Amino acid sequence: MTPVRVAGAAAHFGRDLDAAMHRIEAIVRHSRRAGVRLIVLPHGTLGGSGADAPPDDLPQSFPTGDAIFDELRALAGELILCFGYSERDGSRRFHSAVCLTGDGVLGRQRKVHLRKHEVPWYSAGDSFNAFDTPIGRIGMLIDYDKTFPEAARSLAVDGASVIASLSAWPASVTQRTSQLTSDRQTRLFDLYDVARAAENQLFVVSANQTGGLGELRFLGHAKVVDPAGQQLARTGPKAGLATTEIDIEGELSRARHPDSHLEERRLNAYRQTVGPRKAPRPSEFAAPGAN
Repeated sequence: MTPVRVAGAAAHFGRDLDAAMHRIEAIVRHSRRAGVRLIVLPHGTLGGSGADAPPDDLPQSFPTGDAIFDELRALAGELILCFGYSERDGSRRFHSAVCLTGDGVLGRQRKVHLRKHEVPWYSAGDSFNAFDTPIGRIGMLIDYDKTFPEAARSLAVDGASVIASLSAWPASVTQRTSQLTSDRQTRLFDLYDVARAAENQLFVVSANQTGGLGELRFLGHAKVVDPAGQQLARTGPKAGLATTEIDIEGELSRARHPDSHLEERRLNAYRQTVGPRKAPRPSEFAAPGAN
């Protein structure tokens, strides 16, 4: 396959939908001029982040058939556009992401792993599924989902060669620093992107919010990571596009030869658990014959 240009966006998207649509249009226009085929936008592209939002300031939510998705399809045209939003399904809300082109929706994903403060307002998704696109098979991770190795591995097993990681990831609220680049959450955010790419030997295109929401400061640090865990392009904490050209088939083939992490797994050796494992009782550590 011919190498393709991809971009992960660091950008601020708040509650103002008109401002969000203008920003998306500007990013698409710039990307089209640069020859980009895949654009990954942050979570909360439509309506902003729901992180720590009080119940009277939750992002606007959209059903899957809302007319705004038709507008975005027309805007995307030949480009592949991935973005996050708050989905409404009956009485339930989900943190969701959609990937589309002018021809239609390619794939959808609901956030599976919810932080505790989200549980009262949002429902959790229940699966990770990759989908076919004009540049290959893609999977999506939403925000906290990237923390769990099983999530990215599920997409890799389902044939994803690129993971679009969409975040509204803030700086630490308990260990504040003056510089976002030295924040502990920046280190973790970057670490997860690199680890998920290297352990699954695929590309990660990571996008994140910038700016602030209430007391939260978002990290930015969009990036493109290759199957060897190298950051090919990245932004800092300010708005920008991490853009680079990648040879998807070629790089995956080189990364997985001679050692293919997926093919060489030993499933019978891995502990299969449902829920957290209970801590052992003190008596289980007692020496034989001890009282």
